[in-house]
Amino acid sequence: MSSNKVIYAIYNDDDVLMDAVKKTRAAHHHIEEVFTPFPVHGLDKAMGLAPTRLAICAFIYGLCGLLFATWMMNNIMIADWPQDIGGKPSFSYIENMPSFVPIMFEMTVFFAAHLMVITFYMRSRLWPFKQAENPDVRTTDDHFLMEVAVNNNEEELITFFQNTGAVEVKVIEKH
Repeated sequence: MSSNKVIYAIYNDDDVLMDAVKKTRAAHHHIEEVFTPFPVHGLDKAMGLAPTRLAICAFIYGLCGLLFATWMMNNIMIADWPQDIGGKPSFSYIENMPSFVPIMFEMTVFFAAHLMVITFYMRSRLWPFKQAENPDVRTTDDHFLMEVAVNNNEEELITFFQNTGAVEVKVIEKH
């Protein structure tokens, strides 16, 4: 079983962290992950992460909800059990569609919201009873941690991160 070393550079200010991330990327060191107690605006761009495609999923899920609502209302109110409600006969779906709009909207929102939650948990690999992967408990309170891969340059990296404003630098053997 092979293992590798990583550096944990811990910061106590998000602005200092952002500067350190930019300097680390400029020095061509590989940032494995950054742990923060709250979302830091612009951190994903500074780390060089690709934009998320979750919005595309939300649109597709909404379309699925709209199609399901259309199919459901056509089968329930037109094909299976047509009724004359308030003098409005159910001859076709198109004639009655204005009264189905609220249901179509609600099913669009329902599908998009619920399937997005499931997609988020699957994409983030957050399963029930999963052990936390947080390397330092302080990152849930008031500290920020940057995890950087070590490639036979341990001493150089320790000095580098101390110069970027890290309050603590640790070398960890990761399995």
